[in-house]
Amino acid sequence: MKLLVINGPNINFLGIREKKVYGSEDYDYLLHLIEQKGTETGTEIEVFQSNHEGAIIDRIQEAYFDGTAGIVINPGAYTHYSYAIRDALASITVPKIEIHISDITKREAFRQTSVTREVCDAQIYGHGLSGYLEAIDQCLELIDSRNQA
Repeated sequence: MKLLVINGPNINFLGIREKKVYGSEDYDYLLHLIEQKGTETGTEIEVFQSNHEGAIIDRIQEAYFDGTAGIVINPGAYTHYSYAIRDALASITVPKIEIHISDITKREAFRQTSVTREVCDAQIYGHGLSGYLEAIDQCLELIDSRNQA
């Protein structure tokens, strides 16, 4: 089974940007956590990161054709205004979990709006990097339940 983890703008700057908000662990640490989770669950997990909206949309659309069974996405700042990413997510029917490292409900007003949330099956926020692992587990559970239906 293949999962896709998509990270939007500035996620590659983990450990560099706003450490009080995002922590001091770097992006390579996150990649290592996800790789370990893939090994633990026997799941092929591809991680894709881009600071470019169109590249993220292209990768979501590719997921429709490449056998991706579920998506975990941290759209970064695009969460709050990218209707194009929202529409790309809405176009595919695989389970989709939106993840945010910080608690977006307790941050600036503009961060409390997610235009992508309504086209995802669930949203996890405020659990730090471990939220990715929770999102992967939740995505796998959704895939499992849909396969049994």
